[in-house]
Amino acid sequence: MRAERLSLVCVCMFTLCAGVAFVPASGMGQAGHVSLNGTVSETVVLSLLPSSSAGKVEAGAVRSGNSLRLTLTSGDAEAPLIRVPLLVRSNTGFRISALFESDDATLAQLSVIDVHPTGKLVSSGAVNLVNLTPRFDLRDLDKVARTAHVFVSRPALVLSGPRISLGGTLESPNNALQLTLLIRLQLPPARTWVAHLTLVATPESLVQ
Repeated sequence: MRAERLSLVCVCMFTLCAGVAFVPASGMGQAGHVSLNGTVSETVVLSLLPSSSAGKVEAGAVRSGNSLRLTLTSGDAEAPLIRVPLLVRSNTGFRISALFESDDATLAQLSVIDVHPTGKLVSSGAVNLVNLTPRFDLRDLDKVARTAHVFVSRPALVLSGPRISLGGTLESPNNALQLTLLIRLQLPPARTWVAHLTLVATPESLVQ
């Protein structure tokens, strides 16, 4: 899978800066002070690692804001089993939902099979506090693989989680959770097909 490249304008996305300056009052026997306070907007960002496995399927990804749209296409009639390594960085609690769209293929399985931290700038309790919707949870590989159709023609909640990143930037190698998605499709008889899977990460404060 072709990996997207993230651009970063502000290299301090996950830090909070506050300064206090003390200014003497000219000609007076007392001092005054000015306090400067700031806040950082809540941020949740999804990105991909280049090590995805899609077999004969052509795959691409486009990131826009807090959403990631995967496009899968092939002319092969064999049902593919696609593994997608997804990185999540956040400075707040969040939810991730999925939406599947295709005029040709049917989504037969969408599962999260692994969740692990990428380094020391990941909050210590983040992995244990990730809450997966049961029908998408396949971290226990002894479970029977889902074979029934997974209906996500409307956005469906896949998981929720706490703040992940303690510092770093949107490209730091050690401040993300890596989620491995497993996608299985049911395909039409021998003809080219196209499918889209859109993942949207929403800060907790914006969840209705």
